[in-house]
Amino acid sequence: MVLPAALVYSCLLLPLLFSSSLCSPLISTNPTPATWPPQFHAILYMNTNGTLQKVDLWYDWPNGRNFNIIQNQLGQLLYDLEWDNGTSYIYTLDSDRECRVLHFPVGILGPSWLEGANYLGQQYMDGFLCNVWEKVDFIWYYEDVVSKVPVYWAFYNGMTAHVMTFEVGRVLDDPNWQAPVYCFMDAEEEKKPLVQSSVGPHGSLMKGVMGVLKVL
Repeated sequence: MVLPAALVYSCLLLPLLFSSSLCSPLISTNPTPATWPPQFHAILYMNTNGTLQKVDLWYDWPNGRNFNIIQNQLGQLLYDLEWDNGTSYIYTLDSDRECRVLHFPVGILGPSWLEGANYLGQQYMDGFLCNVWEKVDFIWYYEDVVSKVPVYWAFYNGMTAHVMTFEVGRVLDDPNWQAPVYCFMDAEEEKKPLVQSSVGPHGSLMKGVMGVLKVL
């Protein structure tokens, strides 16, 4: 029996195609960190060389504002209100009525601030398998492999942040974004060293982190 030429050709060609598909290299690319949602609320536990804080972080990119409510362990409750025009208010709402007004050349971080970070691989952190990135030797960012939610941040100065909750789309009501009236008194800008210390090495440092990373 003589096989048709077309059938003979197909029988010879199929093994070659099959072999070629097995031998072709797989294209692999490193994962990229998820873009931050435009609005979210997160609770962070911060440790700066043994100094502990709980931070309520409210991020509101569409309205150009970021709010860190900082509870120092067995200490002062501070409010760190940041606007995208570079103005920040650090104040208390207790009877001391302290406030410090600061001005930075940059505003808050945009949702894609991790763009260009260097991928370091996967690592377990706080019980979660995470993808890990580093950016300019300043921050190490851990993101859950499955949910793409941030789990842990570490900074060059030893400060670490454990993300306890991360609520996408949750927004703080507008009245809570208003700094108290004593923040707008000219005399206050050069006073209150206690509040000013909140941006030092044992404070939240969120303002400095955002400013440096946005420049870089």
